Amino acid sequence: MNNRNILIIEPNVRERSGLSSLLEDWGYYVTTSHDEADALSKIKSEDYALVISDYMMPGGQNGADLIRHIHSISETTRILFISLESSVRNAVEAIKAGAIDYLVKPVDEAQMQYTLEKALCENQPENGSSSRQTNGRINIITKNKTVLHLLDLSRQIANSTASVFIQGESGTGKELFARYIHEAGNRKNGPFIAVNCAALPETLLESELFGHEKGSFTGAISQKPGKFELADKGTILLDEITEMQLHLQSKLLRIIQEHEVDRVGGLKPVKIDVRIIATSNRNISQTVKEGKFREDLYFRLNTIPITIPPLRMRPEDIEPLVLFLISKYNRVDGRNVKTLTKPSLDILKNLRFNGNVRELENIIQRAVLLSDGQTIQEKDLFLENQEPAVSDLSGNTEEPAAKIMVEPLKEIEKKMIFQTLDQTHGNRTHAAKILGISVRTLRNKLNEYREFMESV
Repeated sequence: MNNRNILIIEPNVRERSGLSSLLEDWGYYVTTSHDEADALSKIKSEDYALVISDYMMPGGQNGADLIRHIHSISETTRILFISLESSVRNAVEAIKAGAIDYLVKPVDEAQMQYTLEKALCENQPENGSSSRQTNGRINIITKNKTVLHLLDLSRQIANSTASVFIQGESGTGKELFARYIHEAGNRKNGPFIAVNCAALPETLLESELFGHEKGSFTGAISQKPGKFELADKGTILLDEITEMQLHLQSKLLRIIQEHEVDRVGGLKPVKIDVRIIATSNRNISQTVKEGKFREDLYFRLNTIPITIPPLRMRPEDIEPLVLFLISKYNRVDGRNVKTLTKPSLDILKNLRFNGNVRELENIIQRAVLLSDGQTIQEKDLFLENQEPAVSDLSGNTEEPAAKIMVEPLKEIEKKMIFQTLDQTHGNRTHAAKILGISVRTLRNKLNEYREFMESV
């Protein structure tokens, strides 16, 4: 399944066209339907990562019915509701039925982008000999003894209500661990709500987390439940919590102590039953010393600490992860790559991977697309900018396993862009996704090359 395939269900032609155009500008592949029957017919014939719909459908059916009908055809398709009606009851019912979120029109573009990326960038690993499962839905692929021990610990504490604090560098899989804990415990049938505290501006984050009442601030045209209310009887993940402002930390501390949340502009608190998992890629002790994070909140959150080691400390995980990612992107891009050469694997094992598993995934996705056979070769890795692993504590490093590129960077960039466009048969949206740039940047690069050729 292409994880950027989106189906919009909207009876209003103007709204359907407007939302479709916006999402296509952001690099998504969009299909539209005017009603549920047409949508279900399309879902039967094509895979969609996400369906966007109003909660109340023409004919009287609600969002819970729609989720049930969609999941009877495709269990992996996610559903996002965008509705004119600001109803706490509808929002809670939607989340409990399996929706990823319930947004109220008009939706802020930043909030929409954040919600889509959060929903579609999450990767659910499959079965494998080097993985640990909870109920078959969440796998973490590893052969590393430290990570295997952390998975055992995660299962032991899964039924507890105690807060969990997960630390690790960006790309190590902190959210995947949080989901693993949720799925292994007695809250697995409740909602799992993830909020990235670094991705939203302060004013929007407060409303997102705690909700607001109608008229509580400019733009609050209706009542809105916060993520804590939507996570009732489930788990909330506060990703990159060290980015949260101090006055919001105070409100969070009260939620942990009192088990109730105060909406912005609200007159009385709302009781909640939520397990909190927090993550950070920063040294939390140093952040506390600097006065940027409340020490009392840290102690409350750090009841169960988990620290995930970076990928460069887990060389035994490189090969199983690579094979999984090859299989994944064969399906996504319609390729038939089987494996990679030993020299290619050795190159990967000698990289530092500052971006951890996320960086490895980008490399393999690109290599699968650029490979002209069933085996990934060294040339398919395109590693001219990668940093080699440190070989000893003296600061000496091994020579980079990848060949040093002697071509100018501009030429390498140009070659890579045209090679990717060739592999995607000229599809700029798909090519931009693989290259890790926006469609606008790709368009500007192509215009730059065209202007240079015309001036020669």
